Parts: sequence; C-alpha cells; structure tokens
Amino acid sequence: MKTESAKGVLAMILACLIWGFSPLYYKVLSHIPPIEILAHRTIWSFVIFAVILAGQGRLQALFLLFSTCKSGFVVGLAAIMISLNWFAFIFSIQAGYAVEAALGYYIFPLVAVVIGRVVFGEALTRLQWGAVGLAAVAVALLTYGLGVAPWIALVVAGSFGLYGLVKKRLTAGPVVSVTGEVAVLVPVAIAVLAVVHMRGEGHFGTAAWENTMLVFSGALTATPLILFSYATQRNRLSTVGVLQYINPTAQFFCAVVIFGEPFGFWHGLAFALIWAGLALYSVSSLSQEKARRK
Repeated sequence: MKTESAKGVLAMILACLIWGFSPLYYKVLSHIPPIEILAHRTIWSFVIFAVILAGQGRLQALFLLFSTCKSGFVVGLAAIMISLNWFAFIFSIQAGYAVEAALGYYIFPLVAVVIGRVVFGEALTRLQWGAVGLAAVAVALLTYGLGVAPWIALVVAGSFGLYGLVKKRLTAGPVVSVTGEVAVLVPVAIAVLAVVHMRGEGHFGTAAWENTMLVFSGALTATPLILFSYATQRNRLSTVGVLQYINPTAQFFCAVVIFGEPFGFWHGLAFALIWAGLALYSVSSLSQEKARRK
C-alpha cells in the first residue's frame, strides 16, 4: 500500500508540474488567438480520451452519460465551465496576466469551501472561515491597490469552483466524464475552426511546428488529468489537496521569474494573505482527515 501511495504522490506531482509549467507552452503560441487554441485543445483531447476509452472497452460508458436529459444537461454545464476556465487561462498567459491566473488557482480551494457551505450546507471550522476571510481581504486590497478587480483570477477560480460543483452531480469516472464534456464542445470547436479558416486566419497547416504544438495541446490536457485520476485513487484527498498548490506555485514562478510580469506591493500583500489563508485551510483539512481516521 505504501508503494501505491508513493506512486500516487509522484503522479500528482507530475500532474501539477505539467499544469504549472504549461504557461511556457501557451506563451510560445501567443500569436494564435486563444479561441483557436481552445478549439484545437478540445478536439485533440477528445481524440485522445476516446482512444483511451476504446482501448479499455469503455465507450459504452460514454454513451450512458447522455442516456437521460438530466445527465446530458449536467455534462453540458460542466463543459461550459471548463471551457470558460481553459479560455481564461490561455488568455491570461497571452495577455500578460499569468500572475492573476496563478492567484485564481490559489483562491480556488477557498472558493470551493464557500460553494460547499452555500450549496450543500457543509459546516466550516473557524480556521476555514478565517481562510475564506483572508482571501476576501486579499481580493479587496488588490482591487483597491490596482484600481480594478482581478477579474481573470476571479473567473479562473469561480469557473473551476462551479465546474467542481457540477461534477458532483455526475457519477461517471473522471476520464469518462471529461470525455463527455469535450465531446459536447467538439461541434463548437469545429465550427470555430471552420470560420477561422474560411477567413484565411487559421494557423493549422501553415507550419509543421505549429501543427505539432496544436495537436499536442490535446496530450497536454489529457495527461495531467489521467495522472490526477491515478493519484486520487491511491491517496487521501487531503494529501492530493496540499499537493495541488504546486500548480499555482509553478505558474507564479513562470509569470514573475520567466515572463517578468509586474509584481508590486499590492500583489505581494494579496499573495501573502492568500498563502496565509491556504495554510489555515490546509491545517484544518489535515485535522479533519485525522479525526475521521480515528
């Protein structure tokens, strides 16, 4: 069991490193509009997931996702939320707001706590309430200091939080559900690419390296999700939750150290409060996990 747990931890670390350093990948494609990249990411990730399910003999599970109107509607909502999250992330990298994207993924766990309280009536500990309060203060101070709300961070955190909420309504496994979500988006992605190429603005087919990178965006989407699924099956959720902070930390490193994005006093103050809030949240989560195991 310890060996399996160690494998799960390694898988989670690899998934977070792929997510965390993916800004480097999308920065190289800054000359391609985010909507076009998103369309390719959707199509090629669907191809990869469909091949995986076919190889496992589980394509029937994909069709079961759409066996009822209710299930199909939930999959559609999840597809909208994850596509919004993907678009906001890609846009943030290309437009020079990678710091905000990192902030959004730091805020996400605290947004999830609030959603759990509001929608499911989940009780919050004092430490968790304190963590949420620190996040709210951080956003307020950053808005005051910069003169504008960190909209990208809020969209990233909010869309991913709502995505998690919708996913709780699905009983299918992660690979099957994600395949269903991108399947819903494929017709839209094809329509987007058709319009772009009819205007003569499409980038696919213009250069071999661009073709390769656009196709590889599917693998960049599929691989960490598969690793994440592998990790959650072999480790406690509290362990997975703490390891997830590797993702925004790597994004933050890319934004500030590699891209050289501005990081002033108000950014520093907001991030310090967020990190303090996450520390409180992690302590509370680990304490609850230990209590459940007794």
